[in-house]
Amino acid sequence: MISARVALERLRDGNRRFLSDVRSIETHSSQVRRYELATGQEPFAIILGCSDSRVPAEIVFDQGLGRLFVIRVAGNIVAASQIGSVEFAATQFGTRLVVVLGHTRCGAVQATLEELRQPTVTQSAGLRSIVDRVRPSVEPLLATEFRHDPDALEQHAVRANIRASANQLRHGSRFLEELIQKDGLLVVGAEYSLETGAVDFFDGVTDA
Repeated sequence: MISARVALERLRDGNRRFLSDVRSIETHSSQVRRYELATGQEPFAIILGCSDSRVPAEIVFDQGLGRLFVIRVAGNIVAASQIGSVEFAATQFGTRLVVVLGHTRCGAVQATLEELRQPTVTQSAGLRSIVDRVRPSVEPLLATEFRHDPDALEQHAVRANIRASANQLRHGSRFLEELIQKDGLLVVGAEYSLETGAVDFFDGVTDA
């Protein structure tokens, strides 16, 4: 079993390669590697990321087949199915690092801020379900000084949403709580910059 600390360093190293336009040989798929994975997998990190097409975790962290267990949903929100997916990977594969990966200029966060400023009645039920999960983490920001600065508001809202999702994973499942307390599971929050390609692990990393 790979520890959370080692797994986190692997992700950091992979992102450095991505920033340098260098790819590991492991990221190149081969028939041999595909055959090896046909009978099992041992992902060293679980990534709960946004569905945004500009933030594919395997590329951002320069990882090949079988290295990451990736869960993607708009706004990197946490619902029962996401919690269950994390529980599954942590149980089946012994993966001990969970990363909530958000990103700058997140459309789900932008949609939520727009809805808070000017509520609509035409929003689909599915989109509203996403907005409603993002809303609790970003709505308090509208009562701060950031409300007068749209760019700063959005930046803080993105990070607030990431923190909220990470906290939901830490405290929304008794099973995950026990793994955190007794078995070395670590949940961290990170933000990917669309502008630079860098990933900033800013939430929960002091425990690593």
